[in-house]
Amino acid sequence: MEKENTQNLLAAIAAGSKKRVLIVNTNSGGHAIIGFYFAKELLGSGHSVTVLTVGDESSDKMKKPPFNRFSELVSAGGKTKWGNPAEVGSVVQGAAFDVVLDNNGKDLETVRPVADWAKSAGVEQFLYISSAGIYKPTDEPPHVEGEVVKADASHVGVEKYIPELSFGSWAIFRPQYMIGSGNNKDCEEWFFDRIVRDRPVPIPGSGMQLTNISHVRDLSSMLTVAVEKPDAASGKIFNCVSVRAVTLDGFAKLCAQAAGRQLKIIHYDPKAVGIDAKKAFPFRNMHFYAEPRAAKEILGWKGTTNLPEDLKERFDEYVKIGRDKKPMKFDIDDRILESLKVAVTV
Repeated sequence: MEKENTQNLLAAIAAGSKKRVLIVNTNSGGHAIIGFYFAKELLGSGHSVTVLTVGDESSDKMKKPPFNRFSELVSAGGKTKWGNPAEVGSVVQGAAFDVVLDNNGKDLETVRPVADWAKSAGVEQFLYISSAGIYKPTDEPPHVEGEVVKADASHVGVEKYIPELSFGSWAIFRPQYMIGSGNNKDCEEWFFDRIVRDRPVPIPGSGMQLTNISHVRDLSSMLTVAVEKPDAASGKIFNCVSVRAVTLDGFAKLCAQAAGRQLKIIHYDPKAVGIDAKKAFPFRNMHFYAEPRAAKEILGWKGTTNLPEDLKERFDEYVKIGRDKKPMKFDIDDRILESLKVAVTV
């Protein structure tokens, strides 16, 4: 009898540690994949998850990754909803939650209705996906938590507002670039597109700029640790990134390695050739590198990103969907190469 009572007690404690989590998920951009992976990891750990995606389930956006894989969440016991986050209370129809993650709003106008509702609904923990892009450029990378941020960055207003609501626990996460199955924003695909077609890969500047590219499973695991260690995470800001940097040239080389193809890199000065680097290249033309120091020290989090392996997985998917055979135009590339008098084999 004593053994049975102990087992019941342990079961009750385990059940009590499981959280009811609401993920308010964006319907565009690279961040959408964060909510998808976070939901899968939480469900795998026994938590209850509802994903509220911005917009309409019947929209064309929902036919693309990661949204077209939401059946995986439902099969694992999760719930999916669509609607306007500003009306989150009516969308979730009175359901109660212990944790809310806003993975949608980039400014206070968008996040405030969600945060205010969460506070009034008695939500214990509020998590927010910000961006490492709010740091001021530095001559001493990597960026670490606590460094100066751009006062005019829209995420900053949100980061200042959340602590004012006095949640039992709150935390802010600043991600950078990410890869992973189901991502709907070109990153490694941009490189694969050129490499498989034997085209030069035009990289602005020296190619030695450092950046941070994380597998999304690392980002979701950091969020999950925060849910399971709310006291440790409370009141903290975390760089939601991998533990290593990579140069732009280095990333191109790893993409070619994953594809098993030869690589030809062309460097150029965007101003000299009259090109807007933001439109011509998927990454920032500068050092853009942060370190997950707080997550390692405070949460005991460990990263698992392994770019050579992760890129091989991504290239296999790239080929599987037939993108390597898809007709493509490279108008901006051609302008760059023409200005540099680089011949392209057709």
